[in-house]
Amino acid sequence: MEDDDQRKAADLVQELVLRLLSQNPQTPNPDPNSPAFHETHRYAKRILSSRLTPSVVPDATAIAESLKRRLATQGKSSDALAFADLYTKFASKTGPGSVNNKWALVYLLKIVSDDRKSAINGLDSSVLLPNLGLGDAASSLGNGFLRGGEAKKKDWSNGVLLVSKDPENLRDIAFREYATLVKEENEVTEEVLVRDVLYACQGIDGKYVKFNSEIDGYAVLDHVKVPRATRIMVRMLSELGWLFRKVKTFISESMDRFPAEEVGTVGQAFCAALQDELSDYYKVLAVLEAQAMNPIPLVSESASSSNYLSLRRLSVWFAEPMVKMRLMAVLVDKCKVLRGGAMAGAIHLHAQHGDPLVHDFMMNLLRCVCSPLFEMVRSWVLEGELEDTFGEFFVVGQPVKVDLLWREGYKLHPGMLPSFISPSLAQRILRTGKSINFLRVCCDDHGWADAASEAATASGTTTRRGGLGYGETDALEHLVTEAAKRIDKHLLDVLYKRYKFKEHCLAIKRYLLLGQGDFVQYLMDKVEPELSKPANNISSFELAGFLEAAIRASNAQYDDRDMLDRLRVKMMPHGSGDIGWDVFSLEYEARAPLDTVFTESVLSKYLRVFNFLWKLKTVEHALSGVWKTMKPNCITSNSFARLQTSVKLQLLSALRRCQVLWNEMNHFVTNFQYYIMFEVLEVSWSNFSKEMEAAKDLDDLLAAHEKYLNAIVGKSLLGEQSQTIRKSLFVLFELILRFRSLADRLYEEIYGLQIRTKESGRERNKTQESSSWISEGRKGITQRAGEFLPKMSQDMDNIAKEYTSSLDGFLSLLPLQQSVDLKFLFFRLDFTEFYSRLHSKG
Repeated sequence: MEDDDQRKAADLVQELVLRLLSQNPQTPNPDPNSPAFHETHRYAKRILSSRLTPSVVPDATAIAESLKRRLATQGKSSDALAFADLYTKFASKTGPGSVNNKWALVYLLKIVSDDRKSAINGLDSSVLLPNLGLGDAASSLGNGFLRGGEAKKKDWSNGVLLVSKDPENLRDIAFREYATLVKEENEVTEEVLVRDVLYACQGIDGKYVKFNSEIDGYAVLDHVKVPRATRIMVRMLSELGWLFRKVKTFISESMDRFPAEEVGTVGQAFCAALQDELSDYYKVLAVLEAQAMNPIPLVSESASSSNYLSLRRLSVWFAEPMVKMRLMAVLVDKCKVLRGGAMAGAIHLHAQHGDPLVHDFMMNLLRCVCSPLFEMVRSWVLEGELEDTFGEFFVVGQPVKVDLLWREGYKLHPGMLPSFISPSLAQRILRTGKSINFLRVCCDDHGWADAASEAATASGTTTRRGGLGYGETDALEHLVTEAAKRIDKHLLDVLYKRYKFKEHCLAIKRYLLLGQGDFVQYLMDKVEPELSKPANNISSFELAGFLEAAIRASNAQYDDRDMLDRLRVKMMPHGSGDIGWDVFSLEYEARAPLDTVFTESVLSKYLRVFNFLWKLKTVEHALSGVWKTMKPNCITSNSFARLQTSVKLQLLSALRRCQVLWNEMNHFVTNFQYYIMFEVLEVSWSNFSKEMEAAKDLDDLLAAHEKYLNAIVGKSLLGEQSQTIRKSLFVLFELILRFRSLADRLYEEIYGLQIRTKESGRERNKTQESSSWISEGRKGITQRAGEFLPKMSQDMDNIAKEYTSSLDGFLSLLPLQQSVDLKFLFFRLDFTEFYSRLHSKG
């Protein structure tokens, strides 16, 4: 079956060639047996069996529609309908005997139709079918497409037909003419321009290519005759020289300024890295200069060596160096005014690039540039040494006192922090180096060296130089984490065990915050007579003796002697009208390294809290004194039975008024003192103890202590936002102290009356003397009582009114405070809603 198909195809091809040749006027009756026919027939079969494909989409329907539209536009409607009918039948026929590649057949008919149309219009049919021209077939084959007998023989070797694209060697002729035209248009040869471009790329002026300051670049001299395209290409290639000149100038200027100006180690490393890249660049130029010695062959000639160099080849060679040099020039412009970590960060920003060439180049450059910076980090984290002569590191040290070393001795310089080191990592680096210096300077401890060695071993790095580099951020973070964990733990152990930080905090709580009750009570009893004097008449040495006596008389004597020796009496600045109670205070001496925690500002806050608590204790002590005075007088009040009833009623009223007012004041002071001592001091201490145990470094410990102290200050109404309510509270304290003075006067008078009553009874039994009012008897005592009792009652009423008004104002301010504990203090003071009802009635 296949043999029949092939035989039919061969017959069809022969019939097609026969018809095409019969259209030639020179061969109207071609002989199928002639050599010319056989040659044409063989050539046609070669064309049909070749892999040549038309440049159109193989769509049979589209071609058929195109042919139908062409017939319709030509006015051949009947032919268009007939063609459509025939194509429909042709396309619908399938199976044996049908044409498989229908598109190819329709396309062939279209080409044949176009060729016949061209022949009718007088066009050369060789445009469409060049080997079947209208001229002589032999001439067409011999001159049109085959280069004589030799070429013919060569083309048909091994049974393969080689169709020549240039039968008359027109390509070589054209190239020779082009070479002649180029020589006429160019004053200089391309070899010379190539060498001048290579000179320009080294920053050297050539014979024809020189640096033009007006255009700020290298260019061919204006009077040199070269084509515009060549001039543009030379200018483009010479850009590499302009970039090289900028980079080279930066390196020279930086090295000339060193060491007179602070170029810095990072700047020196950057210049060294640029110089290394320029060394590789010089090697490339050396290779290109060697190739530039070889002549450039013509296009039609075969080059004796392929290692010649033309401008176009030079553009290919310059592709990679141009990218690197442009990048270096950009970095040079960026880093002119930068140094240290800022320079490394600026270079790092250009490393975030998707081009592998740029990425690898920047990685190599940054490894060299960042090596001094990473060495500073290693030295700071593992040794605590700040090797920063030129101020390039992001950690900055400054000379300060020992107690300020941790807080102010070292700071972060944000401008020098490179972008590849995160702020959190920088803070850990800063804290680790600070911890080493704190241990070395403040604690006189050298155990940090073992901790640093352990950290280096655990992180897989070394304590020697060069152990870290750019691109090893994970290794750096691991090293910093391990070093910080071990050194901070060692620092806290030294503070807790060697310097007993927790015990000192507890001692401050006991003595400055008045947590040691027996000590405080004994101290107040001892110093009361002395503190009642004017402040100018008080001796601090005598008060120090009282303090020592209070320590020995209380459980404080069992505390560590070193802590007790730090407790001292301090006299506050005072005016002319102040008494001892106003100026007395205690202070706790903080020594290194504890003075890092207990700074002057911290101790001043403790002093404020002590003065407040001492004032509160003074008020409580005053009320206790009133109670001690009231108790025996109430017992002996039956001695006034001889007084007149009206006087007796006045006396009982004054005593009752004093008792009621004392109860109100005692209720307030007791509840407020409970709030301060338990809900403020004890709760804050409990929270501080937990945070102290959870602290991982000195910063956490400082933050916990600051939080503890601020909580006490805030809840004790000593903050800036509590000024109003604090003033109201101090008014209440002053009223209570005034009440103490008034009560003392009242009971002093009552005690005097008791004495006079007893003496009056004894004198009446002996003799009557009217010269002294003591011996005046019943009448004199009644008159004396009638003089002071109304005044005492009036003063008591005034104090009661002022106290009630001030207390009402104080209670009204409590719900407005931010602290929740202060709001609950209101419920403790007014749990029976007595003051609320009183306020609503008023």
